[in-house]
Amino acid sequence: MLHPQTRALLDLIAERGVPATHTLSPAEARTIYRERRGFTQPEAPPVASVQELKASGPHGAIPLRLYRPLGTPAGQVLPALVYYHGGGWVIGDLDTHDTLCRELANHSGCAVLSVDYRLAPEHRFPAAVDDAIAATRWVRDNAAALKLDAARIAVGGDSAGGNLAAVVALAARDAGEAPFAYQLLIYPATDQHRGTPSHERNGEGYLLTRDTMDYFCGHYIPEPGAYADWRASPLLHPDHSRLPPALVLTAGYDPLRDEGIAYAHKLSAAGVRATHLSFERQIHGFILMGRVIDEANDAVRLCAAALRDALRG
Repeated sequence: MLHPQTRALLDLIAERGVPATHTLSPAEARTIYRERRGFTQPEAPPVASVQELKASGPHGAIPLRLYRPLGTPAGQVLPALVYYHGGGWVIGDLDTHDTLCRELANHSGCAVLSVDYRLAPEHRFPAAVDDAIAATRWVRDNAAALKLDAARIAVGGDSAGGNLAAVVALAARDAGEAPFAYQLLIYPATDQHRGTPSHERNGEGYLLTRDTMDYFCGHYIPEPGAYADWRASPLLHPDHSRLPPALVLTAGYDPLRDEGIAYAHKLSAAGVRATHLSFERQIHGFILMGRVIDEANDAVRLCAAALRDALRG
């Protein structure tokens, strides 16, 4: 059964005639996604500090936002989560995920660095991947100056951001770089073929629809032949061994449910410590909706607790 609070939200969206994302231009979709924060997200909690940064990358500068958790002395060296926001590689930014990053920082005791990677269709695949990898390397290279512990850095994200986090972890291992400490994968997109049973079962009526997924993927990866590239579909990488421990969170009424579970199984089968956490009564995107869905706040705290335990010094 869908959670009653989630059902009420979906009914309200239908009653108010909120336009579906796939009917909008990318610019319009970005504006609406940003503006709806005030309806569904909790108030942004205070943190110790927020710093705007820029990382260097192959396509130019990449904006970052560094959060230090409340009560943290300015000079204290902290573990960190590098976070990539969701939004189908087309929408979303530092502001749409500001509250979530603040919550994760405060509840985990870790610094959080949010990455404003380039969006499609202006910057198509693999631009977002290139930015995510470059930004994360920049964080590692500048960890001492940022008062971060380079040996205790996690990668994470929701939806498209979960996809990027998984890809960054794979790319670092393939390049022979030091492994990350953890992966936080919140309903990640792991296979762009979009052919699992949950895509059919949950493809209509639960906010993220088949049409919207086609819209996102069409803007990001217009050539279906690229779906098999592991940088687009990390589930299809031939080797998932020697990757960081992971928490994979899924939602029962999410089209991406099955591919998230498949990724957790793939990690476990390869000998990686992976935990699958399912919110069976929830929809895609719910973790950002703590103002109207109580389980979103529980999900944030569980993710933060996993980070805290994984990055404990």
